[in-house]
Amino acid sequence: MKRRIVLVVYEGFQLLDLAGPADVFAAADLVTRGGYQVEVTAPQVGPVAAQHGVEVAVRTPLREVGGPIDTLVVAGGMTTMTHARDPETLEEIVRLSRAARRTASVCSGAFLLAAAGLLDGRRATTHWLVADKLGAWYPGVTVEPDAIYIRDGHLWTSAGVSAGVDLALALVADDHGHELARRVACGLVVYLHRPGGQSQFSMPMSIPAPRDESLRELQAFIDANPAADLSVPALARRAGMSERHFSRVFTEQTGTSPGRYVERSRADTARRLLEITDHPLDRVARESGLGRPETLYRVFRRHLRVSPGDYRRRFHTKES
Repeated sequence: MKRRIVLVVYEGFQLLDLAGPADVFAAADLVTRGGYQVEVTAPQVGPVAAQHGVEVAVRTPLREVGGPIDTLVVAGGMTTMTHARDPETLEEIVRLSRAARRTASVCSGAFLLAAAGLLDGRRATTHWLVADKLGAWYPGVTVEPDAIYIRDGHLWTSAGVSAGVDLALALVADDHGHELARRVACGLVVYLHRPGGQSQFSMPMSIPAPRDESLRELQAFIDANPAADLSVPALARRAGMSERHFSRVFTEQTGTSPGRYVERSRADTARRLLEITDHPLDRVARESGLGRPETLYRVFRRHLRVSPGDYRRRFHTKES
């Protein structure tokens, strides 16, 4: 019997949030010779425009979709927050989730599941850009911002955009096993298990600017001089404070400790060097202030969940 996949979209959705999972299930349907049936629904019938204008023809509105459903997948998009305030849409998502064996979201679609109360007491993820907002708006949700996808019982959530492909492959593997999912991934020319987490794709760290001008100048010094002595005693002397007072004020005004800020700043420097130079890893480690390749490796695994070599292979941009 075919597994019925219902994909939920709305005006302003992210096209790849729909197309990625739909193509994975369509490919799995070919491999299994009839394993999946994909349907698309929205609050209204007719053409539904994605955030960049491409339209999808929807024949059945949310309110007319019945059960049973194998998997309900809710797409994300730039307008997700608006639709998360629509009680009728949320009621229909809850109804369909109850009729489904499992419920999933792609990217910011997690906000719709959270607004509907489906993620209360659950672990979840979403696009790294809005992960903090998901946790702040819905404190009952345990947000794991670095995950590519998360399964918590019958609820699955994924990171941004292309992570919907990772999610769908995991759902196929859950249904039919690793080998069939591998065949689908090979056919689509994608990773079956993407190495690392979201942090390798995120922008460099975002730390609030301290209120104190001397600390703002110190931040700029740290970022511009990663190989300098950036120990707490040295930074406290430069700031004209005692070590204890400096650590307390810096943490209070930036939300992170001096040592953690220095390590993340050095990691960001190493990222840039790996992206734009061909320096060997020992030189990258020295110039970023991390000292040795072993330290560079540990810091990358801790912050980015990938090795420096893997990161360079994926993001190197130097022109020959």
